[in-house]
Amino acid sequence: MSVRVVGAGLGRTGTESLKIALEQVLDGRCYHMLETFGRPDDIPVWMAAARGESPDWVRFLADYRAAVDWPVAAFWPELAEAFPDSLVLLSVRDADAWWTSVSNTIFSPKVEQAAAAGPFPPGWPHDLIAARFTPRWRDEDEAKAAFLRHNDEVRATVAPERLLEWRPGDGWRPICAALDIPVPDQPFPHVNTTAQFRARLDRLRTTTP
Repeated sequence: MSVRVVGAGLGRTGTESLKIALEQVLDGRCYHMLETFGRPDDIPVWMAAARGESPDWVRFLADYRAAVDWPVAAFWPELAEAFPDSLVLLSVRDADAWWTSVSNTIFSPKVEQAAAAGPFPPGWPHDLIAARFTPRWRDEDEAKAAFLRHNDEVRATVAPERLLEWRPGDGWRPICAALDIPVPDQPFPHVNTTAQFRARLDRLRTTTP
């Protein structure tokens, strides 16, 4: 088994919907930030990678057919190199809409509070975001500028025949065309709205010992 899709798009660009969709069409697991809920030992691996101590990516992701969302997107160059036959999928959205979503979810103080309460180590995932995205991720203008820089770097770096730029409204067809697989006959999944994210976070905080 090998990773067929490396997600370069940042969190809150439809990445959980992509996780579900890719698992369906590739008949295998897709790595996403949610994986760290059940695999807390992965977190030190990602943090070590942020310090330049990369793991054997092929071995680390041996059980997966795709990988999207943070922390994956922070390491898309390394992963694209480790899996040279993979499709690089850049999920994007309008920068203003992205900021509204991310500031109410991943960048929310509630995430820091949940991490402090467990089960995650202090600073997760914001220390990684500071190291590999921008240390000024709390600042709207800087975060949006970093978001646009990130997307432009992917576009400028990845060969056009290997890159798929995708927006949440695009659905199945571009993905299936790029992977040369049939389009499923059911609607594309749309999950993890801001309200759903915050409800999940509240459940995590209330169930953590």
